[in-house]
Amino acid sequence: MPFTALGLGPNLTKAVREAGYTEPTPIQSKAIPLILSGRDVIGIAQTGTGKTAAFALPILHLLSTHGSRMGRKGIRALIVAPTRELALQTEEFVRNYGRHVHLRCATIYGGVGENPQIAALRSGMEIVVATPGRLLDFMRRGLVNFSQIEVAVLDEADRMLDMGFLPDIRQIVRALPGERQTLLFSATLSKEIEALTAEFLKSPHLVQIGRRSNPAETVAQFVYEVPKSRKVSLLLHLLRDQALDSVLVFSRTKHGADKIARKLAQSGIATATLHSNRSQGQRLQALRAFKSGAVRVLVATDIAARGIDVEGISHVVNFDFPPQPEDYVHRIGRTGRAHAVGDAISFVTPDDHGTLRALERFIARGIPRKHAGDFDYSERPQPLAAFSEPPRPAKRGQGGAPRISSGQAPRRVRGHAGANRRPSSAPSGHLLPLSREKALENAQRPRSNHRSSRRSSRRRPW
Repeated sequence: MPFTALGLGPNLTKAVREAGYTEPTPIQSKAIPLILSGRDVIGIAQTGTGKTAAFALPILHLLSTHGSRMGRKGIRALIVAPTRELALQTEEFVRNYGRHVHLRCATIYGGVGENPQIAALRSGMEIVVATPGRLLDFMRRGLVNFSQIEVAVLDEADRMLDMGFLPDIRQIVRALPGERQTLLFSATLSKEIEALTAEFLKSPHLVQIGRRSNPAETVAQFVYEVPKSRKVSLLLHLLRDQALDSVLVFSRTKHGADKIARKLAQSGIATATLHSNRSQGQRLQALRAFKSGAVRVLVATDIAARGIDVEGISHVVNFDFPPQPEDYVHRIGRTGRAHAVGDAISFVTPDDHGTLRALERFIARGIPRKHAGDFDYSERPQPLAAFSEPPRPAKRGQGGAPRISSGQAPRRVRGHAGANRRPSSAPSGHLLPLSREKALENAQRPRSNHRSSRRSSRRRPW
């Protein structure tokens, strides 16, 4: 089915054709006609199957084919997304595919100055893409007017609710006009969260492509079982293969992402990081470098990576195995987008085996185990700190070697047998130092007070 058969206007089909697309994906072919008819829609499909186009294209058509119901400029479509990156990606999509319909789009998100965003709203934007936090702030200050809203979209709805945005979403939805069209799209949607959609949608039509727990079919999945201490080494080993040319690495924590990036950079691999501790400018710069191929590896956390829509990601690496099956589905959906082929590699430590089994039950399939034949999986023994530097001498009377001040001749200790005994071969008046092992043994003895040490020396020799 070509895009022209979906009922979209010629200006939109022209923009789609200029982008190199000729046929819609399954979620697009089913959802677009329903949205054009004015129905509320719940769209569920794997990440990378074109959900953004499934709601953006019909919204652009509806707004461009008729004027505002109130006959004046203002926000007519509101798209709410969980992260700044996703909001910016959606705005970019709207601008690219709406270049021939003359509709203006603005983004509202935190982490940057608000004045340009306020100025954009006052200039009369028809489409606004926003994150919940900054949008609520503008609402409380009376900076946004929702009276002309015709379409509202909750994008990545399950993630917004999982991230604790439900109270914010409720406030936003309550401020919207009652007569509106509401769309909800997500890669996964649990039954518990689906029940909450009754608050936001009216008699919605459910469009579901594939099983809701399935990752994209074009993604090949593999598991490497590896000790925790060898994960960085295994990643470096795999990156020796130049087929891993555009790699997205997921870390559980921001500190872990920075650590991985430092290790890769030290090995000469161009790497960027993406997490919430980075400024908005740094995050945009990292995304641009990854998209352009200037960096080969992008290390990201789950929340920041929700906005990554980069074509040509060859591999996704779960450096830290995700604790929730839904997170796994979202992560590996970053590759294999738009029917492209991609690989998903997961590092699994002994502590992750239970989580891995839960994931396999969730997706109803086993994930093949893989082994790098020429890689040493054995854990490296950690050197004892005690042997990394000479032992600190203990005070006299507290066990260990006698304390000798600088410039003093060594004194014999009464009752000390062994190390301070002068052998016949030693020059007169000189003592042999304690051996390193003996000094360490003495330094590790329990400390005792001076008085008890003297009593002990009277009873028996040291």
